[in-house]
Amino acid sequence: MINTSKEAIIFDLGGVLLNLDYDLTEKAFISLGMKNFGESYSQLQQTNLFDRFERGEVSSFHFVNQLLDRLPFGTTANQVVHAWDAMILDFPTKRLQLLEELATKYRLFLLSNTNDIHIDAVRRSLEKSVGHKNLEQYFEKTYFSSAIGMRKPDSNIFEFVCSENNLDPVKTLFIDDSPQHVEGAKSAGIEGLLLAKNQEVFDLPFFLT
Repeated sequence: MINTSKEAIIFDLGGVLLNLDYDLTEKAFISLGMKNFGESYSQLQQTNLFDRFERGEVSSFHFVNQLLDRLPFGTTANQVVHAWDAMILDFPTKRLQLLEELATKYRLFLLSNTNDIHIDAVRRSLEKSVGHKNLEQYFEKTYFSSAIGMRKPDSNIFEFVCSENNLDPVKTLFIDDSPQHVEGAKSAGIEGLLLAKNQEVFDLPFFLT
């Protein structure tokens, strides 16, 4: 059982609140002609281009054009964006309802490694799921890696969130579905909880107390 003295919870987005399927994006790029896409990008690791895009160091235009350079002649920017967005699925309403319930007891924050293209896709997914695009309404504050120039699992991103919001790391819980991100939180003194594959956030023992 997780220590119930927590005052704040930091949530990951994809794989915790938003359904993702990395394989769909890999398959989409393979169908466009990039057979080795999985070697460049996955849940566990990615190459420098993707890291830089997630830190906001390169624009969406640059990112798309870098991928176009690796694809057959005639591939369009729209096809690249569509393939990149293929992994973005839906927001189960039960997870959003959980956030509304938890907000009465805890300070809630969102910390996501994401990029400008995916942020737009996430908002469209939210609108399709619940009729609005306002992801911010569920949290005291939302943090996207591309907006703050840092990304998980670097400990500095966790320290930044805690410092900006006067959070005590010992009284803060971080929930993510990527083990390297949980370890990053722990290195910043935050208790990290790894959401296992096929495990639902609303079924965690912490939320049953």
